[in-house]
Order: sequence, then C-alpha cells, then structure tokens
Amino acid sequence: MQKIKKAISVNEEHLKLPRISARAVKKIWTEEIKSLPRNFKSSAKELQDLRKLVFCGLMAALAVILSATTTIKLGPYLRIGFSGYPNRIVEYLLGPVIGSLFGGVLDILKYFLADGDGMFFLGYTLNPMLAGLIVGTLLYRKPLKLWRVVLAEFLLKMLINVCLGTLWSSILYGYGFMAILPARLIKNIIQWPVDSVLLFMILQTVSKTVKRAWNDMPLE
Repeated sequence: MQKIKKAISVNEEHLKLPRISARAVKKIWTEEIKSLPRNFKSSAKELQDLRKLVFCGLMAALAVILSATTTIKLGPYLRIGFSGYPNRIVEYLLGPVIGSLFGGVLDILKYFLADGDGMFFLGYTLNPMLAGLIVGTLLYRKPLKLWRVVLAEFLLKMLINVCLGTLWSSILYGYGFMAILPARLIKNIIQWPVDSVLLFMILQTVSKTVKRAWNDMPLE
C-alpha cells in the first residue's frame, strides 16, 4: 500500500506544471524592453547583407504563389490562407525593421500582381507592417520558445486581424463593425492554436537550416 502511495505521489510531481513567479515575469519583461534598441539597430543592419535581401526576394515570391494558390475567400471581409508564413520567417530571421518593410512592400506587390483586384486601401498595407514589428520584436534573435510564438500569434489575431482588419473592412465596404466582428473573432480564435503550433514547427526547421547556413545567428 505504501509503495502504491509513493508511486502516485511521484507521478503527481511529474504532472505538476512549472510555476512562473512574478519576479521571473518582471525579469523577462525588463530584458525584453532593454533589448528593443539593440534589436532594432541589428535588424536595420541586415539591409546591408545582399544574401539576406535575396532571401527576402525568395520569400516574397513564395508568398505571392501561396496567396494565389492557397487563399480561400469566405466573402469580401473574411478569408483563410497560408501566404503569411513567409512574412513570419522573414520577421523571425531578420527582425522588426526588415519585417515591417517586407510586409508593406509585399502587400503593394500582391495588389498589383492581382491586377488591382479590389480597391487599394492603405490600412491593409499598414497591417502587415505592424505585424512585422510585433513578430520581429518578440522573436528576432530570441530563443525560439512555444510561448513566444503563441503570444505573437495571439497579438496578430486580436490586434491586427480582429481589431484593425474589422475596422478597415467596415470603412471600405460599409459593413457595421459589430456586424462582422463575431465571424472574424471566431475564425481567428479557432486558427490561433493551430497557426501557433504550425508556425513553431516551421520556425524550428528554419532555425536548423537557414540560420545554420548563414552561420552568424545564435542557434536555439
């Protein structure tokens, strides 16, 4: 009987989730704030590396192909696609500065390659630029952890897709903000865990291949 109780207690110890103290959270937050100027400066310097600019060109081409072949439209204000993953890779590898520029330029490029499909709206160009800042700030030159990817995806879904995306659609198409908000919110909540896990797996592969090939970035 004592052996059974001992075995149960050992299993319970293994099942306990690690606790993060308020001090640890404060320390992480302080380090994140302190690293911002350094990471933005480092990201800006990536513009001087020709191979990384060529890499951006390849990612842009991949994004255009994915946008044309994998995007599913569920109406004028709701769509599902996979063309954002090249953006996430660029933001992870090259930081918030290049990530933001890449997102803005790519959005304009996609518009003209689509033969002006729909009205050009600057708000939709602002979205990928802000996304580049968010993801680049959270992931660039940081240890690749699942919680970072989950947090980045949550901010993208809620701030960019749900809030700003709904606002731009209501302005552009004349829909009521609250009328289209529920569908967009539900869609992004469902996609959040799936996209987080998928992005984490993609970035793990990128970390082991592209970073190793460049040989100038810390491997996690």
